[in-house]
Amino acid sequence: MAAIAADNAIEPRASIIQFNGDDAASVRFVSATDGTSHHARLGVVVKAGVSAVLFESHEGRGDRYLANTLIEIFLEEGAKLERIVLADDAAEAVAVTTAIVKIAAGATFNQTVLTGGARRQRIETHVAHPGAHAQVRLDGIYLLNGQRHADQTTVVTHGGVDGVTSQLTKGMVADQARGVFQGRIIVAEGADQTDARMGHHALILSDKAEIDAKPELLIFADDVSCAHGNTIGALDEEAVFYARQRGIPELEARAMLTEAFVGEVVERIEHDGAREIAAAWVAKQLGREE
Repeated sequence: MAAIAADNAIEPRASIIQFNGDDAASVRFVSATDGTSHHARLGVVVKAGVSAVLFESHEGRGDRYLANTLIEIFLEEGAKLERIVLADDAAEAVAVTTAIVKIAAGATFNQTVLTGGARRQRIETHVAHPGAHAQVRLDGIYLLNGQRHADQTTVVTHGGVDGVTSQLTKGMVADQARGVFQGRIIVAEGADQTDARMGHHALILSDKAEIDAKPELLIFADDVSCAHGNTIGALDEEAVFYARQRGIPELEARAMLTEAFVGEVVERIEHDGAREIAAAWVAKQLGREE
């Protein structure tokens, strides 16, 4: 089960969630007051051989606030964690969430970030797997409108042999929104047989919207298989026309196509309940909830 303690070795003023057996836990960071700032720190430990799921939500009940959150995650040998992050910050908020992830040999860390942005928002993840045979999946979806901004930044450092990283981020920006993707994968000297893949693909639905993408691979080892890709474009107008010819209103057709576009990320979530939550969030963001 997951245990929660206030005093721990990570940081004396932080709370900690420790998974001693296969379990799931939910954590809510709620910003409920205007004109304030708050700083939270959380530690997560998954013991050796344990499989766990962490549902993490950042909720804006107030309007103008500064939210700064630091999460430290430790996976022991052979452990597995699926982390789902839902960022529903207010339109005028400034929010920064940073995760520092360290995984031991044979461990697996899967992450999916879902965000609708804020006035200024960054969700940053640093992953280090110095042990052999570690696996990482880092995925994300951003769906932005109005003047919202979202920055998804990731840094993955391979230090052990036979490590795997699979990363897929998809986004959509409309109106005057701005999306930022910064992904860096570092393969250190001696990290042979590394398999690292990074992809970022996004849609721009307005002439005033903006997307900035910077995928990077830094390779200092031999005998590796690494690749990255980045595409930014618009919806297929022929597909929109095809849907409208079948009686689907234009706005609904565009929402349907966008939902299908980001659906690949949702389908990569292994946990059934987490996948359903992610699908419902996407539908809500696109105005397609039932």
